[in-house]
Amino acid sequence: MQPQYFDKCINEKERTYCLTVANLKRIILENNILKIAKQIQAISQTGIRFTKDHFDKQRFEELRELSVQLVAQVTDAEIEKIKGLFTCETGFQTPKVDVRAVVIEKGEILLTKENSDNKWSLPGGYADVNYSPNAIAEKEVYEETGLRVRANRTLAIIDTNKHNFPPLEYHFYKIVILCDKIDGELRGSDETQESRFFSFENLPELSVKRNTYELIDLIREKLKDKQTYSD
Repeated sequence: MQPQYFDKCINEKERTYCLTVANLKRIILENNILKIAKQIQAISQTGIRFTKDHFDKQRFEELRELSVQLVAQVTDAEIEKIKGLFTCETGFQTPKVDVRAVVIEKGEILLTKENSDNKWSLPGGYADVNYSPNAIAEKEVYEETGLRVRANRTLAIIDTNKHNFPPLEYHFYKIVILCDKIDGELRGSDETQESRFFSFENLPELSVKRNTYELIDLIREKLKDKQTYSD
């Protein structure tokens, strides 16, 4: 926030408003920087893969390094971790695919408590090679919660750039799949501490890098209207 802008806020209410505006501007700026950084990374990775010129390859590698520096500025990830994520990519750069499963019981939604941040998320994770989205959803639910389920229908296919996700290292497509419970007992796993059903009105603190409150609201809407949401 510029000092002269803050000086205009003469009372507590206006000062609060000014701080809110400043925070919103900062969030928008960080998201824009992250979007640009990921675009630079994608361009550089494609260039590294397909260029036949040694000097061009060096320039693309320098661009990739710049994208790492930009991402580090607007996320809490360490530079070496970001560099490792970016340099392990080969070939044409595409969005990552994350599959999330929705299991409903007595009007409540199944969530798992993540070991990584002690917050809650829908069961799921990266799409694995040789598995369909439905198979991934079923597998992740069983591995993370102990429940056997059968995929029913796709509730949503979302682009994380178009929703209120925090800054992420990658661009993601999230596929959200409704699953029907078959059997099993709830438990934790190597990745999760515990699994529980929650009412939509009394959700725990969510792991917003995996799923936001906005996404849960969208899921609730799609459960009612039977239509698949797609960006």
